[in-house]
Amino acid sequence: MVDVLLGLQWGDEGKGKIVDVLAPQYQVVARFQGGPNAGHTLEFDGFKHVLHQIPSGIFRNETLNIIGNGVVLDPIVFRREIDGLAKYNLNIHQNLVISKKASIILPTHRLLDAAFEQSKGEAKIGSTLRGIGPTYQDKVARLGLRVGDILSANFRKKYDTLVSLHKTTLDHYQFDYQSVLPQAEDDFFAAIEFMKQFQLTDSEYAVNGALKNEQRVLAEGAQGSLLDIDFGSYPFVTSSNTMTAGACTGLGVAPRQIGEVYGIFKAYCTRVGSGPFPTELHDETGEAIRKEGREFGATTGRPRRCGWLDLPALKYAIMINGVSQLIMMKVDVLNIFDTIKVCTHYILPDGTVTEQFPYDLCDVDVTPVYKEFKGWNTSLDGIRAFDDIPAKLAAYVSYLEGELNLPISFISTGPDREAIIHRQAVAL
Repeated sequence: MVDVLLGLQWGDEGKGKIVDVLAPQYQVVARFQGGPNAGHTLEFDGFKHVLHQIPSGIFRNETLNIIGNGVVLDPIVFRREIDGLAKYNLNIHQNLVISKKASIILPTHRLLDAAFEQSKGEAKIGSTLRGIGPTYQDKVARLGLRVGDILSANFRKKYDTLVSLHKTTLDHYQFDYQSVLPQAEDDFFAAIEFMKQFQLTDSEYAVNGALKNEQRVLAEGAQGSLLDIDFGSYPFVTSSNTMTAGACTGLGVAPRQIGEVYGIFKAYCTRVGSGPFPTELHDETGEAIRKEGREFGATTGRPRRCGWLDLPALKYAIMINGVSQLIMMKVDVLNIFDTIKVCTHYILPDGTVTEQFPYDLCDVDVTPVYKEFKGWNTSLDGIRAFDDIPAKLAAYVSYLEGELNLPISFISTGPDREAIIHRQAVAL
């Protein structure tokens, strides 16, 4: 079966750590969407490492890591990531394969991203400017280049044809590309040659072959469910399907092959960039969460917007993903608070009270309805068993399980891979 691990909020939930924790139970870890806009942080043995495109199982030498067809891959970032992993002495050439059907991010895609965002002014989306959106645009328009194309004798011709179209658009936006494109192209083509050293495959055969051989596959998502192109807070979303269904199209597996769906959420909420955020805190409490949780983007470095846990949004994400187990991250960030709040409902502008996620959340102001809990005000360092956690934290967990109708199987109490409570026997 293919088990799926994905974020249930606006990204940055801590997916990288959990993939690293679960990876020993799987023979294959596969990324199924997104690109270098992802930042999956792993901490172990005193090291901290951020992965952007490479699956988070790469630190486990016995695990095959697949970059699936649904991913958009930046060769320059890929080369930089591989170079950054050199000190770990990993069997990367053996344990990493790349789908020939994955789309390639060109230097001009990044320039287009900047041009589009600049043109929006105050209505900007909050893009990471990594070229993700323009690359998916070309994919849907059937204009894009894919990893398999780099093996073609006429790859350069294909490249020049697409870049010519991009330059026309950049000229329309009066965006200066002449000063930066030549060097970027030199780096790009050097990275393309570097990529040819790796296993470029029809990864759908690799995934389904593993399933046929009764191997276990973990599909790793990027961003978060509330950034899904179809079901997120549109238009302040990413350009791919970040939910469970995206694992099927992003890896080439049938829906009936999906097993467990691990949904990851923080004990509070964060968001990077623009877009609606009903429980956002613009006060000292929000700043305290940001400081305590080190809430700065792993990819962009931007400070994250912070707020209390949002149950209507979380229930929505659970519903559309078919989540079977929950994983709660960063509980330790709430150690410092006397009072903790959870949003249980929204009040709409007409006075209606709802626990549904509104279609027009971007256009209307909703008022969150909160339930308060007493904080536990103590360190969680070294706690590895649920029976040892503070009673007030246990009450918080119990309340959430009752509201969400799902078990919280893992509770993360710190950034290190060892700082986690595996609460119950889970089918691993």
